[in-house]
Amino acid sequence: MNSDKSPEQLVFDLNYKTSHALADFIVTEANTLAFDHINNWARWPGPLTLVSGPAKSGKTHLARIWCELSGGRVCEAGEVEGLAQAGGTDGIVLDDVERSGIDERALFHLLNQSMRDNRPVLMTARTPVAEWDFSSDDVKSRARLAAHFSVLASDDLALCQMFAKLFDDRQVVVDPAIISYLVARMERSPSEVFELADALDKLALKRGKPISRSVAAEALAARAEQKQSEPEF
Repeated sequence: MNSDKSPEQLVFDLNYKTSHALADFIVTEANTLAFDHINNWARWPGPLTLVSGPAKSGKTHLARIWCELSGGRVCEAGEVEGLAQAGGTDGIVLDDVERSGIDERALFHLLNQSMRDNRPVLMTARTPVAEWDFSSDDVKSRARLAAHFSVLASDDLALCQMFAKLFDDRQVVVDPAIISYLVARMERSPSEVFELADALDKLALKRGKPISRSVAAEALAARAEQKQSEPEF
């Protein structure tokens, strides 16, 4: 029996890996100061650095670049107290520091040890220091001493570059005109780029066709409907 509709294909999770390499970081006017600071880590005037910005704005990518350049590593919440007690000067990354569940006193001790022994610590956060939900001002007073850089990605060029990188990570070729079509109609935030790139990739696989303007329009409509149904807080 013939049908006008193309059969939908099964979508498999290909478990693609996002590149955090230095060469793949998209430098824009909104993040160039933070990028230059990370690249010049050996000449930091002080041991503490804070990079803040919204979700998916490149903070983690910058942190991974810094680890590659400096030999530092990402520290898990449960390691903080032990690292503070052991001391040392090896570099530490505290990703999403205000949301990671790190014990407040342990974090205070690590930041003190960092300043005492000149141990480089790179923190990332989504919110300003004043909004961090800690019971005392101890941690925040130390964080305010850090060299602070904000990263954003809301202009057209930056959003287009983010789409291009995410599609490249997936080894998917997309016409730049389709990317421009998306940027002109989407919610202007880095996290929305990630959501749409994922939705487009899955939708194209499901339809068994490349990412076209019609697939892009369908993904935009689906995202708008999804956001309308999400509860407001």
